[in-house]
Amino acid sequence: MNTIMRFYGFSLVFTAICLGLGGWYGWYATGTLLGMAEVLWIVTILSILEISLSFDNAVVNASVLKEMDEVWQRRFLTWGIAFAVFGMRVVFPLAIVAIAAGLGPVETINLSLNQPQEYERIVSSAHVGIAGFGGAFLAMVGLKFFFDLDKDVHWIRALEEWLSRFAALPAIEIAVLLLALWGISTLLEPEEALTFLVAGILGLVTFIAVEGINAILELKEEAAKLQGAVVRSGLGGFLYLNVLDASFSFDGVIGAFALSNNMVIIALGLSIGAMFVRSMTIHLVRKGTLAQYRFLEHGAFWAIIVLGGIMLISAKVHIPETITGLIGAILIGLSFWWSVRHNRRENPVNPMPVQAD
Repeated sequence: MNTIMRFYGFSLVFTAICLGLGGWYGWYATGTLLGMAEVLWIVTILSILEISLSFDNAVVNASVLKEMDEVWQRRFLTWGIAFAVFGMRVVFPLAIVAIAAGLGPVETINLSLNQPQEYERIVSSAHVGIAGFGGAFLAMVGLKFFFDLDKDVHWIRALEEWLSRFAALPAIEIAVLLLALWGISTLLEPEEALTFLVAGILGLVTFIAVEGINAILELKEEAAKLQGAVVRSGLGGFLYLNVLDASFSFDGVIGAFALSNNMVIIALGLSIGAMFVRSMTIHLVRKGTLAQYRFLEHGAFWAIIVLGGIMLISAKVHIPETITGLIGAILIGLSFWWSVRHNRRENPVNPMPVQAD
């Protein structure tokens, strides 16, 4: 119980607040207990789906966060909330509608509250661009992990060793992504193909920009260390994690319209999920789970490549979010089981080392 409250206490309080707001909104909008119960049910389902589909996000976040000092870890959990919850779950879909329909902020909010079907239609119409941007960024995250000459731990050994050797070719992951973008664009109508390619290239540029910022900050830190200064910065990782979170949330925001086209209900449900993903990330870092389970990180990055690929393909063919989540869960589950098996072989007496609270 202490562990649950330590890592998930804030998320549980946040959940209670969101459910309270959902209940109030359901009563305000419908004036009936049945309507209130329906809103609460949809908010709950959306939050569960967001949590279950985002475990790979938490694992990858933890792989970055473990390299950051405790100050920036706390900032990711606190400052990043505004970006993950309000930025991506509220402002992002409103911004899509405002840009696509040429409306101002007030008109867009009125549209989302009073004409939810039209609001859903406009958001969904932007799916090709979202798929290109988010898919490209996520694919680069996964490819970067496996195209690495210094990578010496392999889960799917034959394939990962082969990819690692190809890392000797400069920018091989960029070439792979650009070929994928071009191939998928040939299946689209000319106007959609242009949107998809531009969005995909912007996703690639965003990844390069974030990586570049991170590299510059690391160089400055190293220079300061050589001069004897105490450096405890994680700004580059913080920026990277928030862009990564945004890319993960694109598909979830669009997929949420399968359950509701009400902006308030979607925002409440997805925000609960986003909060728990952050708590899971901190839990994984503090408990040293990635160190305990050798291949868990690999499973998460394979899941990211699959998610990125599915997002790119979804520009042409719709793939249910349930399938995406199931594939991710299977990959992470297999990598976890493989890690446990490895631990048993290495240390049959104590195959699962326990970290102290």
